[in-house]
Amino acid sequence: MTGTSDLYDEHRERAGVCLVQFRQYGGVQAFAGPISTVRCYEDNVLLKQQISTPGEGRVLVIDAGGSFRCALIGDNIAGIGVEQGWAGIVLHGCVRDVAALRRLPIGLKALGTNPRPSSKRGEGEVDVPVTFGEVTFRPGAMLHSDEDGIVVVEATG
Repeated sequence: MTGTSDLYDEHRERAGVCLVQFRQYGGVQAFAGPISTVRCYEDNVLLKQQISTPGEGRVLVIDAGGSFRCALIGDNIAGIGVEQGWAGIVLHGCVRDVAALRRLPIGLKALGTNPRPSSKRGEGEVDVPVTFGEVTFRPGAMLHSDEDGIVVVEATG
């Protein structure tokens, strides 16, 4: 996989760099794939539904509003992502079960941790553009993540 620094240099005009300083929680340090999105706030029902579909090497980007009040993903949901073939997850929110997450073969970046689980109302949106860290994550664009950060390259067409 090409590193994010080289990708940015190659695609400057079409590339966005996410300014959020995420922490790495999954067992895979570098990952890339087409974006799928979920927007949800302190509620992981739609997130679980989406990650339960075939991932086909995609990256699930979740805009949880940057909340630190609860975790949207733990080892069970991340494990579903592994089983379904998702390349990675970028969560603008929190995770839990950190020790178990480190052992899973999936890329997983999040803001932090909280042992409290989320609510289960089923509110939110799937596969809509979401924006955080001065980048808009559009379904179908390519996300590349490594230890240097996250670069999004818009699809040409």
